[in-house]
Amino acid sequence: MTTTSGQILRHTTAFLSEALSQSDLRHRILSSARLKIPSSDQNTLRTLAIASDTLESVISTTTPTTRSSSLRLTKKLLLSSSAKNSLSALLLSLIYSLCHRPTDAALHLLDIFLLDPSSARSEIAPSIFEDLFLLHLLPVLQWFKDQRSRILSSISPEWASDGDERSRSREAMTGCEGLFSRMSGGQAAELKELERDYEDVVDENSRVFARYLKGVLENGDGNGPASPPPLILARIGDRGAGFDAADGRMTLDSDADARLEFQEIGLRHGRYNPMWMDGAPSMEFESSSSSSSNYSNSTKSPPLYPQRVSPNLLSKQHSNRPKPVMNLYLNSDSELAFPSENHSTDSSSESELETEEKNRNLALFQPNQQTQFKKQKQPVSAESSRALDPLMADSDNMIASGRQTPPKDFVCPITSHLFVDPVTLETGQTYERKAIQEWVDRGNSTCPITRQKLQSTQLPKTNYVLKRLIASWQEQNPGTVQAQKENLPPKSSPVSSPIKPSTSPTSVISQATIDSTVGELRLAISHLCMSEILSESEMAVLSIERFWRDTNMESEIQSTLSKPAVINGFVEILFNSVDPQVLRATVFLLSELASRDKAVVQTLTRVESDVDCVVALFKKGLVEAVVLIYLLRSSWADNVETDMVKSLLMVIKKKEEDSYGMCLKPKTASVLLLGQILRGIDHKNVSMVARAVVSERAIESVVGSLEADWVEERIAAVGILLRCIEEDRNCRNTIADKAELAPVLESFAGVNDGDRFEIVHFLSELVKLNRRTFNEQLLHIIKDEGAFSTMHTLLVYLQTALQDQCPVIAGLILQLDLLAEPRKMSIYREEAMDALISCLRKSDFPGTQIAAAETIMALQGRFSSSGEPLTRVSLLKRAGFDKRYRAVMQSEQKNPIAGESDENLEEEKAAEEWERKMAFVLVSHEFGLVFEALAEGLKSRCAELSSACFVSAAWLTHMLTILPDTGIRGAARVCLLKRFISILKSARDTEDKILAMLALSSFMDDSEGLRDLTCYVKDILKNLRDLKKSSALASKMMKVFSEGQDSSMDLWNHKELIQVDCSTNGEVLSVTCFKDKIFSGHSDGTIKVWSGRGTLLHLIHETKEHSKAVTSLAILQSAEKLYSGSLDRTIRTWSIQDERIQCIQVHDVKDHVQNLTVANTISCFIPQGAGVKVHSWNGDSKSLNVNKHVRCLALVQGKLYCGCSDSSIQEIDLATGTMSTIQTGSRKLLGKANSIYAMQVHDGLLYSAGTSLDGAAVKIWSASTHSMVGSLPSTMDVRSMTVSAELIYLGCKTGGVEIWSKELLSRVETLQTKNHSKVLCLAVSGDGDILVGGTSDGRIQAWGLT
Repeated sequence: MTTTSGQILRHTTAFLSEALSQSDLRHRILSSARLKIPSSDQNTLRTLAIASDTLESVISTTTPTTRSSSLRLTKKLLLSSSAKNSLSALLLSLIYSLCHRPTDAALHLLDIFLLDPSSARSEIAPSIFEDLFLLHLLPVLQWFKDQRSRILSSISPEWASDGDERSRSREAMTGCEGLFSRMSGGQAAELKELERDYEDVVDENSRVFARYLKGVLENGDGNGPASPPPLILARIGDRGAGFDAADGRMTLDSDADARLEFQEIGLRHGRYNPMWMDGAPSMEFESSSSSSSNYSNSTKSPPLYPQRVSPNLLSKQHSNRPKPVMNLYLNSDSELAFPSENHSTDSSSESELETEEKNRNLALFQPNQQTQFKKQKQPVSAESSRALDPLMADSDNMIASGRQTPPKDFVCPITSHLFVDPVTLETGQTYERKAIQEWVDRGNSTCPITRQKLQSTQLPKTNYVLKRLIASWQEQNPGTVQAQKENLPPKSSPVSSPIKPSTSPTSVISQATIDSTVGELRLAISHLCMSEILSESEMAVLSIERFWRDTNMESEIQSTLSKPAVINGFVEILFNSVDPQVLRATVFLLSELASRDKAVVQTLTRVESDVDCVVALFKKGLVEAVVLIYLLRSSWADNVETDMVKSLLMVIKKKEEDSYGMCLKPKTASVLLLGQILRGIDHKNVSMVARAVVSERAIESVVGSLEADWVEERIAAVGILLRCIEEDRNCRNTIADKAELAPVLESFAGVNDGDRFEIVHFLSELVKLNRRTFNEQLLHIIKDEGAFSTMHTLLVYLQTALQDQCPVIAGLILQLDLLAEPRKMSIYREEAMDALISCLRKSDFPGTQIAAAETIMALQGRFSSSGEPLTRVSLLKRAGFDKRYRAVMQSEQKNPIAGESDENLEEEKAAEEWERKMAFVLVSHEFGLVFEALAEGLKSRCAELSSACFVSAAWLTHMLTILPDTGIRGAARVCLLKRFISILKSARDTEDKILAMLALSSFMDDSEGLRDLTCYVKDILKNLRDLKKSSALASKMMKVFSEGQDSSMDLWNHKELIQVDCSTNGEVLSVTCFKDKIFSGHSDGTIKVWSGRGTLLHLIHETKEHSKAVTSLAILQSAEKLYSGSLDRTIRTWSIQDERIQCIQVHDVKDHVQNLTVANTISCFIPQGAGVKVHSWNGDSKSLNVNKHVRCLALVQGKLYCGCSDSSIQEIDLATGTMSTIQTGSRKLLGKANSIYAMQVHDGLLYSAGTSLDGAAVKIWSASTHSMVGSLPSTMDVRSMTVSAELIYLGCKTGGVEIWSKELLSRVETLQTKNHSKVLCLAVSGDGDILVGGTSDGRIQAWGLT
C-alpha cells in the first residue's frame, strides 16, 4: 500500500495546528522532547531554550512585522546549530507551520522519527505514528505475537490452547505475578529479550518509513517511491516465513497479504501490544460510541503498541480524550472481553486463598471503620485525591469506580467548590464568603446570578444549617473529592522531578519482594494514625521514613501517605513531639509528599495553626522546616510579621550541611522564600528586609546562590541582591567582586520575561562601579560567558519587552557593543539606539522618558562608589566649577589633588576613552537624532525629565568639541542653542547656568556657531559677568567675544537711561541700591525712594525727617534695613517696605555724621573733627585714629579702613583695637593736599581713589598683605567710586564718570553728566546692570549696561 503526499500533509498539518492552538499540549510535547537531550549538553539546551521562548512570544504576538522578524531569527538560530535533535526538529516544524510552509513543516516533523523514533511514537507525536506508520508494521506485529505465544506456551500449555478460557481469564485476573512465578530464569530473560528486540525493530522500521514518507513529500506523488520499503527484522536470528535471511528484511507477495484483519493479531482501532496479549491486562479507553463503526479520527485513544511510557503520561498528552473507565482483556480469539464475577468464582482454590490473604493484608487501607481519638487521630481512608495505589489495591478493585458528584446546592456558583463558609444573600442565593466578598470589593452592588440590587454590601452571618448539611454529606461520602480548578500543569520548580517513562508490564517481576514489607508499613501507618501513645507514634514515623528511604518505592506508597488522615497524623507529631530526630523525619516526609502532591499542600494549609506550628519549629532551630514552609507557600506578609527573615538569613549564612537528604536544600528554600518575600511586600518592608540582609552580612552567602544548580534559586538571589543594591548602594562592589555571572547568564534563556528583566536590571546596576577598568571587565564577562550570544539574546528580548523596560535593556546592549571600537554598522547598536530614542519621545509615558534620559546620562560611564552617575559633577569640573567635584571626592575619601598615581591616571584614561566612544555612538546615530529627542524632553514640565535631558544634552554637546566634526554640531546647534540660552538666562541654580555656558562654549569653535551666538550676546555677556567669579570658563568666553574688536568699549557699553532734576532738594549727597530700589539723600534732609524697574526711575516715596543734610546712606543686607547719617547729629534706622520706608529708630550720636558705614551691632562715621567715631547701637561710643583727619571709610568683616587727608591709609581691627598702616602719608605737593576721597573693598582688594598728582588716581591694594597690586592711571580728580563684579566706576570733580575694567585695568568707557557738575556719589545695582550717580547741581542720572 502506498501513501500520498496529500495524506501526509493532512495528518501533519492537523497535528501541528492542534499543537499551536493548545498551549498545554504544546508545552507537554516540547517538555518531552527536551528531556531527551543530555543535561551535560548545556550549549544545545541554551540555544533551544531561546528558540522555545521566542516561539511562545510569536504565538502570543499579533504584530506581523514582529512575528516575521522573530520567526526569521529563530529559524536562522536553529538551522545554524550544529546539534540535531528531536526538539530542534519539532521547533522548526512549528516555525514552518506558522510561516505557512506545510511541506517544510512536515519534513521536519518526520525528522523526529529519524532522530528519536521511540520518543516520537510514544510521547511526542503518537497520533502521527498511528496514522502514517502503524499500518505498514502489521506484519511485524503479527510475527512478534507468534514469538511471544511460543515463549508462553513453553511455560504452560494453557496459553497455547484456545479452549480453556477460564484458565486464561484466571491468569488475566491475577496479573503477571502468577505467570512470572512459574517462569525459569531463562524463560524470563528470553521474554525480556523479545521485548527489547521489539523496541529496536520498531525504531529501525520507523526510521525507514520516515525516509520513505520524506521522499514522497520531496518528490511528489508521481515521482516518489512506487511502494513502501521492505520491513527490517535484523535482530532476530530465527527468521520465519516471509523473511529474507540474508538481509533481515520482510517482503510481502502482494498488498492483499499485508491487509491483515485487526482482530487476528489483537488490534482494536489499529492499536496493538504483543507484550500484553493472551491474558496480560491491557488498558483500553472508552470511545464516544459503543460501535466501532462510529470511531472517528477526531477522538483517538492513546496507542497500545509497546512503549515505555505510563498510561498516566499518555492521558496527559491527550487530555481532550476520554479517560479510562475499566480494564479490558484479550481472549484466545483476540476479541475484547470484559472481566466478570464468574472469573473469580471459577478460579482455583489456591487463587481464592491468595486473594483472601492479600485482602487481609490490605484491610488497613479500606474504609471499614471511622473512630475518634483523644489526639484527634483519624483512620486512613481508602479514597484519596490521587489514583488507587497499585501496590495496595486488590486485584478485584482494578476497575476504577466513579466518584459521587456533590449536590448542586452544596457548591458555590462562583468558585465551583464545596462551600466552606456559605452566606445567603437577601436575594436567596448562597455563595462562598471569600468569593462574594471579592465581588463586592470590586465595586459591584448586585447579586451575581439574579442581578438584583443589594440593599447592603455588608455580608450576613454564616449559613450554619447548610454548613452542617454539607458536613453530614461529607461523612456519608468520605471518598468523594470535589473537582478543583488546579488542572493546569504546575510551573517547574526545584522540587518537581521530570516525568520518567514507566517500565513495561513485564517489570512486575521485581514486585515479588514487596509483600514482605507491606505488613511493616501497614502497622506503622496504623500506629501513626490511631495510637494514643506518643512514643509509639514517633517510632511509626521513623519506620515510615526508613521504609521510604530504603525501598525506593516512593511513587507506590505516595498515594497512601498523602491521605488526609495520615497527613494529620504527621501534624500531630509536629505539635507534640520534642525529639529532634522524629521532628526532622516528620518534616522530611511531609516535604517529600508536598513536593509531589498538591493535595498534601491543601491539607496542611487548610488550618492556619498547622502552618504556624511549622514556622515556630523553624524559628526554634529546626532548619529542615524551612523546606516545608517553602512548599506550603504561606502568606509572605505573615512571614515578615512573624520575624522569619532573621531565621532565613541564619540558614543562608550557615555553612552548607545537607546530610538529611531533603528534596530541597534548606539554604535553597531560604533563598527562594526570601526572594518571594521581597517580591510580595510593599516598598517600606522591602527596605527593611534589604537592610537586614546587609546588616546581617549575608550578602556573600546570597552571592553564592548565583551558582546554584536550580535556576529558581539563581533568580531569587538576583532579586535579593538587586534590592540590596537599591537600598545600600555601597554593597555593589562586594557583589561585583564575588559574583559568578556565567550561571546567571545561562538562566536567562529559560525564565519568564519578568525574571529576565530582573537579570538585566541586576547586570546594569552591577556595571556602575567607580572604576572604569572594573566595569569593562564585568562587561566582557557578560558578553563572552556562556556558549550562546548574550547580545543576540538581549536583542530578541528587546523586541518583545515592555516599554518601560526597554531603556535599561538598550543601555546594556550599547555598553556590550562598545567593547570594540564603534564600527560603521552594528545591528545591535542600531536597534538599541532606535529603542532608546523611541522611549525618549513617548510623551504620554513620562516614566519611560525619564528612564531613557537617565540611561543616556549614565552611559557617560563615571560613577561614585554608591553607583550614582557623576555626569553632572564632571561637567561642572570641566567648566571650572569644582566645588561639587571636591565634595564628592571628599565623600569618596579621595584626594582630588594628590591622586595623580599611575593607577588613577590609568583609570582616568580608560574613562576618557569610554566616554569618547560612547558619545560618538550616541551622536552619530541618524545624524544626531538624539539631540532632537533631548530637545523635546527639555520642554517637558516634568522637572525630573527636564533635568536628565538637560545634563545629557550638555554632555553630548560638550563632547562635540572632542569628536571629529562630521556636521553633527550644526544639528545640535539647531536643536539646542535656544534652549541653552533660555536656561542661561532664566535658571535659578548657578550650576544649571554653568552647564548651559559649557554647552554654549562648544558652539564657539566654528564660525557659524559663533555667528549664531552673537545674536544673543547681550544675554550671554550679562550672565557671563555673573559667572566669572564662579567659573574660569566665563572669562575665556568673554575674551572670545571681545577678540577682533578695536577696543572693549563695545563689550562694556552704557546707555543713559534717565536724568531727574532734584535741585529743589539741594545737592545729591548720597545714593545706594537695594534689590530693585534706589535711595537718594539730599542736602535739605530729604530721602527719596525710586523704583529701578525697567529703563525709567519712578519716585515711589519721599520723606524728610532729618533736619539737616543727609550725608550718607548705608544698607545692612542681612537685616534689610536702611541707615541714614545726617549733619543733624543723628543716625536713623529705616525698615524697607514694598512702596515706602519707615523710620523705626533714631540714634543721637551728638556729632555730625559723614561717610556712614554700619555693621550688625555698631556704626562708624567721620565726625566734624579728627579721627573716626564708633557708635554702638546700645548707646556707647568711642573715637579711633584721632591723629588723622579721615576723609572716607570702608568696613568689611570687622576691619575698618580709613582714608585720610594726608593720603595715608590705616586698617583698624575693631575687635582688638590694633591699627596697621597700608600707605603712609605724604606732604602737600605744590601746596595741594593729596587726600583719599573714596574707598571700596571688593573680592579681597582695597581700592583707594584721590587726585592724580602722583600719576595714579586709583591704587589697588591686597586687603590681606597690604601690598599694592595695581593702579588706574586716571588723570581725573576722583571724588566718588563704586565697584561691580567686572568694572570700576570713578566719579570725577569735572563731571565725568570713567569706567575701568577690573581684569585688564584699562579704561573702557567715559560717561558725562549734564552741566559737567561734580559727581558727589555713585552706586551700582546688585546685578551690575544699572549705574546711578548724584551731582552737585541736584541731579540724579542713571545709565544701563548693554
